[in-house]
Amino acid sequence: MSAKRVLVTGSGTGIGREIALEFARQGADVALHYSHNDAGARSAVQEIRALGRKAEAFRADFNDVAQAQSLGQQAVNFLGGIDCLVNNAGITFNRPFLAVTPEQFDAVYHVNIRAQFFLTQVVAEDMLKHGGGAVCNITSIHGVSGAPEHSVYAGTKGAIIAYTRSLAVELAHKGIRVNAIAPGWVTVENYSKAIPGFNNEDACKVAHEKVPVGRSGEKLEIAKLAVFLCSDAAGYIIGQTIIADGPVRFRLRAGNLSHPIENSASIMGGTRTGRIISARDLHAAVLWREPLLSQLQQHRFDVAGHGFRGCHRGGPDLADGRGRD
Repeated sequence: MSAKRVLVTGSGTGIGREIALEFARQGADVALHYSHNDAGARSAVQEIRALGRKAEAFRADFNDVAQAQSLGQQAVNFLGGIDCLVNNAGITFNRPFLAVTPEQFDAVYHVNIRAQFFLTQVVAEDMLKHGGGAVCNITSIHGVSGAPEHSVYAGTKGAIIAYTRSLAVELAHKGIRVNAIAPGWVTVENYSKAIPGFNNEDACKVAHEKVPVGRSGEKLEIAKLAVFLCSDAAGYIIGQTIIADGPVRFRLRAGNLSHPIENSASIMGGTRTGRIISARDLHAAVLWREPLLSQLQQHRFDVAGHGFRGCHRGGPDLADGRGRD
């Protein structure tokens, strides 16, 4: 990555921030993105500059596609071009299918796929001017598996996987490689902000019991994978979605865990109230694909600035755990 020029969206917290830092550790200059809260992105900029690399943070609200396009041009101007783009920004949303409103549907699709699509368009145009580059889209295991009350969110993640394949075929001969990563449960710092009673000790116990590898993922593992996919060492890897989940989806498919709805009564303390009484129960529910806490739906979490009622980003995105800005 020596002297490579990189744009990482949603890089103020969680996995996105770690991806930006890892690119810099490997010698890249980095443009970071946040939507409202700039604290995490600004501190990452200082860490990157301390490594002797060039860095700056830019604000863009991905509800507005024009701001996403402007972000691409700002990053190009700052870096003098872009060699690698990591599309990490996104929001998550859980709501019963019959209760979803058009406004909620549009908000999730605008941020998760529409903004990413047109930002990538701007960046790809620049890449073509200097011989190509690499795009890494961060999606979710929701894009390859089912979960109650995630029809909107999962639809956006499936769209990212599908358009990754199509775009990879279209751009490969032009020198632009496109791949994706679908993380599973990765515990991030925003969990403690978003989940009442959350603690790492309980989370580690549940992960040891429920995830085949015996633990949740690490932000750095996803970051290193993103760097690899954007590197010359991955030159023959094109159009792939790399699933990094431990691999909890295999255990679910194998039937080793009970049916999510049938099992919810015991998880919820005997009744399906939508309230989980402990952090341990919460993570068990996540692994059984139980819908997220109804109490979380009632709050706006501005860890990324794209949140709206019932819409969570980063730490509250418990099913794929990215903690992105």
